[in-house]
Order: sequence, then structure tokens, then C-alpha cells
Amino acid sequence: MRQDYFSANNIKFIDYKDIEILKKFLNPNGKIMSHKRTGVTAKNQRGLTSAIKHARFLGLLPFVVK
Repeated sequence: MRQDYFSANNIKFIDYKDIEILKKFLNPNGKIMSHKRTGVTAKNQRGLTSAIKHARFLGLLPFVVK
């Protein structure tokens, strides 16, 4: 079984300003990947989703990748 990325790297808070980590959880089209594909726990998936949405709203991440 895969280990959660955030618990493996001892990340307590998912920060919306850390774009490089957030990009790992987006597919090539810019959509958020499901927790089944990424192996992230449900709690961390909710935090990840809100961080990605926050970064998109502030213009740090694109909504759609061409």
C-alpha cells in the first residue's frame, strides 16, 4: 500500500503558495487527480483541493492548461 505523500514528507499544513507540490496532484489538463490515483488520505485530499482552489483564485495556478 502506498503511503500518503504529506505524511511521508512530514507536511502538517498544505500551503496554497507551494505551487510545486500542488502541481504534482494535477493531471496534464489541469484537473485535480482523485485520491485513488494519488494515494492521499481523505483528510489531506480535502485540504489539497481547497489549497488548489485558493491558488487558482489568486492566479498562482491555471484553471485550464492548453
